[in-house]
Amino acid sequence: QVQLVESGGGLVQPGGSLRLSCAASGSILWINTMGWYRQAPGKQRELVATITRGGSTNYADSVKGRFTISRDNAKNTVYLQMNNLEPEDTAVYYCNANIRRIDAPKNYDYWGQGTQVTVSS
Repeated sequence: QVQLVESGGGLVQPGGSLRLSCAASGSILWINTMGWYRQAPGKQRELVATITRGGSTNYADSVKGRFTISRDNAKNTVYLQMNNLEPEDTAVYYCNANIRRIDAPKNYDYWGQGTQVTVSS
């Protein structure tokens, strides 16, 4: 099986920074695109940022210039550096990865359990 484990969430004041990490483990052959999504109370889950295996990135307009996604392919880990956080960034953040397992003929999407980010004074 495959697991995605997130860490790094918490409470931060407006203007502050947090760094989220998500490590994938299990019977992994390779990982394609990895990304971060978030869901605020009463809202649908939305894309925050994605990064391909080769390092190409994509960001939601609302986080461009403030958030940076990166990955370490050797560690099967994706990161999200969040700077200049705003109250509107408050949400549960979920890690996503498109993974080929050793025992599977195709790729599957996997999700982490989510980590809470709260931006408040």
